Amino acid sequence: MILFLTTSDTDILALSGAFHDLPEGLRDTLALNPLALVQDQQAFDAFLSDTLPGTGLVLLRLLGGDKALGDCFGKLEAACRGRGIPMVACSGEPTRDVVFERRSTTPGIIAQGSFEYLNHGGVANIANVLRFLSDEVLGTQHGYDAPRPLPSDGIYRPGSMEAMGVDEYRRVHHKPGLPTAALLFYRAHWVSSNLEFVDAIVEAVEGQGCNVMPVFCSSLRENNGAVFHKYLMDGDGKATVEVVICTQSFAMSHQPGLSDSANTDVGWDSKVLEQLDVPILQAIVSTEPRADWQERGVGLSPLDIAMNVALPELDGRIITVPVSFKESVAAPVDVKGSGDAPGAVKRYVPDLEQINSLASLTARYAGLSRKPVAERKVAFVLSNYPTKASRLGNAVGLDTPASAINLLNAMKGAGYTVEDIPEDGDTLMRRLIERCTYDVEFLTPDQMRNAEGRVSKEAYEKQFVGFPPDVQEKMKNSWGDPPGTVYTDDGHLFMAGISFGNVFIGIQPSRGFGENPIAIYHSPEFMPTHHYLAFYRWLRDDYKADAIVHLGKHGTLEWLPGKGVGLSRSCFPEVCLPDIPHFYPFIINNPGEGTQAKRRTHAVIIDHLVPSMTTADSYGDITRCEQLMDEYATAQGMDPQKLPLLRQQIWEVVEKARLNEDLGVSEIPDDFDSFVLHIDGYICELKDAQIRDGLHTLGVPPEGDLLTGLLLSLTRLNNGNIPGLRHSIGEALGLDYPALMRDRGVAANPKDLPPVLSAVNSAEPIHSAGDVIERLEAMARNFLERAAEVDFDSAAIPGILGSMLDEEGRVPEVLEYICDRIRPALAQTTNEIDALLRGFDGRFIPPGPAGAPTRGMAGVLPTGRNFYSMDPRSLPSETSWQIGRELADSLAERYLKDEGAYPESVGISVWGTSAMRTHGDDIAQILALLGVRPVWQEESRRVSGLEVMSLEELGRPRIDVTVRISGFFRDAFQNLIGLMDDAFQVVVGLDEPEDKNFILKHYNADIAEKKAEGADQNEAESESLYRIFGSKPGSYGAGILQAIDQGNWQTDEDLANVYTAWGSFAYTRRRHGVSAV
Repeated sequence: MILFLTTSDTDILALSGAFHDLPEGLRDTLALNPLALVQDQQAFDAFLSDTLPGTGLVLLRLLGGDKALGDCFGKLEAACRGRGIPMVACSGEPTRDVVFERRSTTPGIIAQGSFEYLNHGGVANIANVLRFLSDEVLGTQHGYDAPRPLPSDGIYRPGSMEAMGVDEYRRVHHKPGLPTAALLFYRAHWVSSNLEFVDAIVEAVEGQGCNVMPVFCSSLRENNGAVFHKYLMDGDGKATVEVVICTQSFAMSHQPGLSDSANTDVGWDSKVLEQLDVPILQAIVSTEPRADWQERGVGLSPLDIAMNVALPELDGRIITVPVSFKESVAAPVDVKGSGDAPGAVKRYVPDLEQINSLASLTARYAGLSRKPVAERKVAFVLSNYPTKASRLGNAVGLDTPASAINLLNAMKGAGYTVEDIPEDGDTLMRRLIERCTYDVEFLTPDQMRNAEGRVSKEAYEKQFVGFPPDVQEKMKNSWGDPPGTVYTDDGHLFMAGISFGNVFIGIQPSRGFGENPIAIYHSPEFMPTHHYLAFYRWLRDDYKADAIVHLGKHGTLEWLPGKGVGLSRSCFPEVCLPDIPHFYPFIINNPGEGTQAKRRTHAVIIDHLVPSMTTADSYGDITRCEQLMDEYATAQGMDPQKLPLLRQQIWEVVEKARLNEDLGVSEIPDDFDSFVLHIDGYICELKDAQIRDGLHTLGVPPEGDLLTGLLLSLTRLNNGNIPGLRHSIGEALGLDYPALMRDRGVAANPKDLPPVLSAVNSAEPIHSAGDVIERLEAMARNFLERAAEVDFDSAAIPGILGSMLDEEGRVPEVLEYICDRIRPALAQTTNEIDALLRGFDGRFIPPGPAGAPTRGMAGVLPTGRNFYSMDPRSLPSETSWQIGRELADSLAERYLKDEGAYPESVGISVWGTSAMRTHGDDIAQILALLGVRPVWQEESRRVSGLEVMSLEELGRPRIDVTVRISGFFRDAFQNLIGLMDDAFQVVVGLDEPEDKNFILKHYNADIAEKKAEGADQNEAESESLYRIFGSKPGSYGAGILQAIDQGNWQTDEDLANVYTAWGSFAYTRRRHGVSAV
């Protein structure tokens, strides 16, 4: 018997595949992954004493050098030498290692020959290395072939292990006239014959009427994506396929060299994919068993989410569904891979139902580019939550009606069959409301009867029986037998919307809470109505839409019950929209919720610009207060007898505007002069607050005053190493800008300031730091208006500055960044509509970063890209840690000032969106309150662990924190749930007094209480450390908004009951959504 010890499970798989090619005398070969043995020293010793003596030869292949097994390598070597058993040791690396050859007990030529076989890999080479060793060392005469190099890439066809090139594939297998889908998979699967899932995808996609070209390679990144040029493009660099299915993990894109010293361009380079210019569907090949995925409410494991979802999103890949799972299956030879039971090996086993869904989606994407434009049908869906006519088309930051009109006109210009386009957005809304909506207060029998779409009871029942059995059961339990009673008329379900030729603009159906308001209290996972499901199936099967567009953030589809990531056929987003190309214009500053749509509805995001911004300025009582304070400042020097009256008038206006409550002042202060400065600074801060100046219209760049206002907002904060515009102006004038911003109520004497500030607005006196900030804002606006007059030509910057600054400092650098980087990016806002039309053509939508551009992230522009979120393992960032610690210290100090003691516990709500947008400020704040800091891996800047801060460094007690996480955070950031849980665990394990460690104090008290109630020690300890809570796995929200919208509550206790019912599920590193009540 030959004993084959290898740390590569691929070798074991290949041996399993080679079984039938082995002679009878070698079929008793035992293959083991030694890592499964060395973890238990007793088991390894038993292996040496019980298994090794019956072995004729040991073949050892190790990845990681001869130290990979610790001292077990030496023990194995000694045992083989002592028993006279030949041992052949080879490196698992691509190059030979003489250390292994020296430690082999056979001649060096044997180890070298064995290395050649194993290094080439594959079923045939594995079979031949055993034949080679048996003949050359053990003296048999089986015969063997020389080591055979295997190609690094090639085209595979089911039923043959011979790789082929493009010409042979097209000559033998390609069917002219059919669209072609490329299928990318790892070479390791081909080498080890682990191809069942590949075969299943090929069969399913071919069954949809497509050619399939399965291409294997080791990595998509090799040689800058050479595999794409070699197999998927012609000599002119044009795609020869209509769509790509990718089963490989990670991202092939990479962060390019920074374009300037500002470190502001944060995108990833996807030039090869943009040149290929076809949709790329990410088919998820899970690294875990199907049963684990099936039972887990969130769906995929953190490892799968990172490898197969989050990182591929950087390429602009379209996230689909899991299509295979890694299972332990019986092997024909005696093997044991890592984590396998004896006699079993891990293989990727296809999920045929999931693959069929992928195949249908693939065929529909492939068909887009082949269908004539005039024949394509597109459905636009407008959100409508709550279901009121007044909320129709309500999207965050987007003028949905005007955007829809722009899209209709653009489509007509591109050759689509578009008819009777409304004059403007108002006309569109009026026509939609007059035709039919879901607002029951105004819905008439005629509207229901004449609705654009109607589905009969019989037709829906046929659809319904095709749903998975568990879906049918849930629907019946929630809404009765199909078609239910919601939005039905004379036995028909009716669909609201209007067709404009081959374009349908429809209204998203009600989520269902209004029809069953009691469900808000008890059913966070409440099912959508029959009507909701019928609407989306009508779009596909009756209207026959080639593509669906949800217009603006956000609808309700991506928030339906089901797994968070890696959906099954029973997840309701997948039930509604399983296989239609889906595009989603979405505001760029909300990557969290947009990512939810990408991962749960296979959406291609088309990000759009934020609305233009302006400052809040002052009005009403605030303006009156400013006027009185100016009069007060004048009276102090010229008419002091008026001061008592002015004090009373100011105080009355302050109370009326409730400014005193904001500042924590309950009665008129004795030191009124200081109070006036404080109020002045606070009003300046309010006036300086950024607010939206209208809504953005898709594809329309801001111009005029809107452009100036947005540029001011985009450069208010530093962008990487580029300072904010008014910051740079302040420094050029010799001012301490950070100090001015820290306390705007500090007195400012105009005599001590540069004269140019008073000249900016001579009619308004300067009293405080806040007034100085206003002048800097006015100067910044003036520079931008001058820049606009010369069309933002950076060569004209000296003329823009004129003689306003004696010392220019870094102001020219900032203006150059505005002229050469930000303004051109904003001009590309037209890409938003262009990208959508590209998507309809079956073309690639390039990926891009996301975030709040007005928060020092102007580098995320331009818009019109398929935004991605980030690597979850990089949160919190080092910058966010600094901010989070400041937030924690500020909170603690403020409470100490107000209450005379530090808080013992704090509640914090954590949202996935804000975590992405800020790179983890809130997580950092939680860790800082606990007195624990993240540790980052230097090379990747990923969080690799935690470090406890000493009480001396912390300077205060450790504060207990209860965390309420959103549903999206739960789905996207399982690693951060684990990180926070680790922090809680480590803090309660510290040997510290309870008055310095409040979480330990509460933990001990809770354990005692639970034990007194009858809980055992382990249960009491586990439950007493629950600190992270959220909604039930598969559900979203807190329930409060739904209750309020439906008016389905009367007392605070009612709302508390809803909040508890929805949010009382505990999350830890090991427990996922267990009920805590």
